[in-house]
Amino acid sequence: MLADELGEQDQVARDMRLVNAVCSENRVFNVVFHNPEIKMSKKIAIVQDIFAQYVCKTTMAFLEFVVRKSRSVNLNGISASYLDLYRDNHNIVLSKFTTASAVDTTITEIVSKTVARYTGKEVELITKTDPKIIGGFAIEYDNNIYDARLSTKLVKLRQQFDKNVYESKL
Repeated sequence: MLADELGEQDQVARDMRLVNAVCSENRVFNVVFHNPEIKMSKKIAIVQDIFAQYVCKTTMAFLEFVVRKSRSVNLNGISASYLDLYRDNHNIVLSKFTTASAVDTTITEIVSKTVARYTGKEVELITKTDPKIIGGFAIEYDNNIYDARLSTKLVKLRQQFDKNVYESKL
């Protein structure tokens, strides 16, 4: 990769996190780049306006290249794939920690250390709060999930009651 040759892997990874966040969270951005009637020059100008002051020259050149090749609709996937490659090359595992309410940094540090111990890799932890899980938590990493959510336990309990194992089978 060009970023490797230029020694800019860390900066480009930060830039791609930004690009990924913008693509994931901004519906208008996606609508503009999915619209074939908007000219390429306008799309390049939009990319420059949004990202030029926040990303390095290498990333900016790449984003302009993607737009010129009419692949801007894939920016979210491209940035996510770059981050996956970066994590693989730097022995980092992406882990998601979901709780019903916000937790303090000591809990997230414990979770990071625990996942690091299981995987043998550095951990990039994404925390998320979801009140629908009622209580407990879930940890996802490397296609594994540790599910200690109260909502999941209630569903399992309801399934056991639906079986009615106490009814006589005579």
